[in-house]
Amino acid sequence: MRLVPEYEEAALRLQGIAVLAKVDCTVNTETCDNYDITSYPVLKLFHNGVESGTYEGSATAAAIVRYMKKQMNPVSQEIKTQAELDNFISDPDIGIVGFFADIRNSNWMTFMKAESSLEIYRFAYTSAPELLQKYSVDKEGIILFRPLHLQSKFEDSYVRFKGTISITRLKKFIQKHILGLCPVMTVENREQFNGQDLMMVFYNVDYDKNPRGTSYWRNRVMMIAKGFRDAGEKLSYTIANWDEFEFELPEFGLQKGNEDTPVVAIRTTAGHKYVMQETFTTDGKALDLFLQRYFNGKLKRFFKSQPIPETNDDPVKEVVADNFDEIVNSQTKDVLINFYAPWCGLCKTLEPKYQELAEMLKEDSNIVVAKMDATANDVPPPYDITGFPTIYFVPMEAKQFPKVYEGDWRVRDLLSYLEKKSTYPLLVIGRNKENKYEL
Repeated sequence: MRLVPEYEEAALRLQGIAVLAKVDCTVNTETCDNYDITSYPVLKLFHNGVESGTYEGSATAAAIVRYMKKQMNPVSQEIKTQAELDNFISDPDIGIVGFFADIRNSNWMTFMKAESSLEIYRFAYTSAPELLQKYSVDKEGIILFRPLHLQSKFEDSYVRFKGTISITRLKKFIQKHILGLCPVMTVENREQFNGQDLMMVFYNVDYDKNPRGTSYWRNRVMMIAKGFRDAGEKLSYTIANWDEFEFELPEFGLQKGNEDTPVVAIRTTAGHKYVMQETFTTDGKALDLFLQRYFNGKLKRFFKSQPIPETNDDPVKEVVADNFDEIVNSQTKDVLINFYAPWCGLCKTLEPKYQELAEMLKEDSNIVVAKMDATANDVPPPYDITGFPTIYFVPMEAKQFPKVYEGDWRVRDLLSYLEKKSTYPLLVIGRNKENKYEL
């Protein structure tokens, strides 16, 4: 459980500030029953011995620490000196600072309301004349400061809010700039990258134990990414620790390298995947060429695939991503294909019936009965697999318009369906002179 190490780290960072404790509900059942604990884990906040809320934020040390500090100091922090500002922006998370010559005006009140509404972010404000002067603020302004460890020569270390101050506009401003040109993706924050065409660079990302190596490769990503971003090309970029995303690397046919050299993949909102086959060079040229080919539409899509079977003589043909075109998209054959999952109980129920159907049709050269493990292979469009098993019929003259089978799984029903849909009359083993067969 990832919460355990993160919770322990948060406890260390909050020593002397707040107490983080834990209760084993399998032992202390009465205590947990008193607070209606029915699922695990649950984080509850107590103030002066009285329950005051349930934590529902991210299970990361940084988020827990930020939440606890916010509870102890619910009002936006006032900054009076440069040293206090430096301390505020030295935090691993972004900080939003409001600069106001007069804290009695309506925009200061709006800023304070935004702080309460957007409590997942860190807010502070200042009216110190020397700070307003240093950051070229006349009467009022809002600045988003990037964390020190993520600051780079390839993008500004802070971003100014422009326009009329409102909670909605301020929220959009933060969401637009919080990630920057090349943020760190983690298991906890990965949902923030949904809805984006995203390039992911996996390597030993660790700003605590490997700060130099982490920054070294990130700067090379940013150097190349900035050129394409400035040219108007639309793509988001991120770095990620390959140990943390070890479960995802096989989706791109990637694995952790023997050295620290990163591996690179792109996933689009349409579900298309692209993989950089070349070694990531320190001069960035391999990445630059990879992105040029991507934006020019000359990059071949990657499909996760099992190895092509050495022999495929069974009546039910084994289809993988790498032989999908050869078998399923053959213009000379109708195809019935079952998309299944090895762990699926219903798939196991269908299997002997599907095998029997294939045996009956194995001498028909115009039709193929096939199956594909849709968990070990990428399924190409336009097939829509939302559950298992899913059966499609693919006519030989309409490969772009496969038809999903929605009938019963009995052999007679499958065979009856094929007799209606097949391009040519079926040749069925066991059919007698009266055009009947045993089912």
